Amino acid sequence: MSNLEEKMSSVNLNAWFGQKQVLKDISMSIKAHTVTAIIGPSGCGKSTFIRTLNRMHELVPGARMSGQILLDGTDIYGNEVDPVRVRRRVGMVFQKPNPFPTMSIYDNVAAGLRLTGTKKGKNLDKVVRTSLEQATLWDEVKDDLKKPGTSISGGQQQRLCIARAIALQPEVILMDEPCSALDPIATAKIEELVVQLKENYTVVIVTHNMQQAGRVSDYTAFMYLGQLIEFGDTTTVFENPKSELTEKYITGKFG
Repeated sequence: MSNLEEKMSSVNLNAWFGQKQVLKDISMSIKAHTVTAIIGPSGCGKSTFIRTLNRMHELVPGARMSGQILLDGTDIYGNEVDPVRVRRRVGMVFQKPNPFPTMSIYDNVAAGLRLTGTKKGKNLDKVVRTSLEQATLWDEVKDDLKKPGTSISGGQQQRLCIARAIALQPEVILMDEPCSALDPIATAKIEELVVQLKENYTVVIVTHNMQQAGRVSDYTAFMYLGQLIEFGDTTTVFENPKSELTEKYITGKFG
């Protein structure tokens, strides 16, 4: 996999909330059309890291960062770069399913496109269907598109949120513990979906579940106390970690 093109990277990335430094000098490469898992104990900086990848970190009052985040070789924090455009190219799926409660299933998927005024009519129908198909949800909801997005199960709601992200045709999809609120059956469906998505997208997933990281990812980054302890292909990180700290975490001796 080492020959794959780099899609994103962090270069000497540091991040703070007020005076507290939460990321320390993180440099990491994310390959195109792969799944990269970010693992580590609670509070180690995983969620902050992926929020720097689409400029959501800066939306928190008192938050700041230094270093670079490159997308196709361009620093997304450059003066000329529009953060809204960055967030279209780098979509986000959150920990808890968050469909818009007042909108139908159809309108949830179409919401972002309507806001940007890019798709209308039959064209919009096509994008909604394609997005739901890619999120492996179409067959389950095709007869209920006018029902509220909150009327379906938690696992279906999370796939609806993934369809909503896909509809904007991002290049990268960030997922912040997307299965933590779901039961094992719904989790298995999301994991299958994550593996499928890398055909069309680059996926970065934060997970506290070692087994999940092992099942879905090509590369794994282990973070601890705001530092990147180890990064490499998932098989090597899990079976032959370089760091004793990584081995202790993966074998459940702490965390």
